[in-house]
Amino acid sequence: MFQNSSSEVSILPMDEHNQKLVNYVHPADWLNPQPQDCYDLVVIGGGTAGLVVAAGAAGLDIGLKVALVEKHLMGGDCLNFGCVPSKCLIRSSRIIGEIEKAKKLGIDIGDTRVDFARVMTRMRQIRADISHHDSVQRFQKLGIDVFLGSARFLGQNAVEVTGKTLAYKKAVIATGARAFHPDIPGLKEAGFYTNETIFSLTELPPRLAVIGGGPIGCELAQAFQRLGAQVILFHNYSHLLNKEDQEAAEIIENTFLREGMQLILSCQIERVRKNERGKTIEYTSNGQGATITVDEI
Repeated sequence: MFQNSSSEVSILPMDEHNQKLVNYVHPADWLNPQPQDCYDLVVIGGGTAGLVVAAGAAGLDIGLKVALVEKHLMGGDCLNFGCVPSKCLIRSSRIIGEIEKAKKLGIDIGDTRVDFARVMTRMRQIRADISHHDSVQRFQKLGIDVFLGSARFLGQNAVEVTGKTLAYKKAVIATGARAFHPDIPGLKEAGFYTNETIFSLTELPPRLAVIGGGPIGCELAQAFQRLGAQVILFHNYSHLLNKEDQEAAEIIENTFLREGMQLILSCQIERVRKNERGKTIEYTSNGQGATITVDEI
């Protein structure tokens, strides 16, 4: 999804909406300011937590000198590949679910066709349209020195960003987390998406494997199933959402099965092989070995 150099970041596909997004949250022509002598606060990470901390400190109106450092996209997970894009996708998929329910209530509106490319275009447009709230320019106007680049600690009271030294009294590390890449033989070679890259899709994969039955895996699995993919959801526990009440998890499981999703629980994925038919997943479930072939993971 992301392509970047030291001075430029792009998101695929680089259409007008993603270009607008990047212009706000990581503009290519942005010039980092000259550092002040000593900042009261340096915030590393321009996601939800970092933006709130930086804006809150600058808004105290007591003259605090605040710097914010972000190496990728301002707005972090929530704007770029979390809350906003996922809920856009879910909104479209929820309409499909309501249409299916309507048929059971005697309301027939005819055949429903999903234009996946338009669904994703809408997501990118909405994300771009609200991105000015997390923009570099907005936080600059709040009196914050915004630096685009990677931060490296030089000691207890200084960091380096693109060759410039930022001295500080206090620092906040709000760099967030990254998607876990399971150590499955052949997975890297076969290629896979994560919650950070799945929103770059422009075509719906006919067969989609989702590895992991936690909250993110479940919401994406249901969304893609409703939008027309045949989803196979793998989870190594006996129930989805294993950190939630079993009764609640069973309701989710029954809903997924009713909607046509395939659930493979209590499983261990042994290997992934890419071939002319797609990506073949070798796994064991309840002591039995099996394979299944999908288009994307």
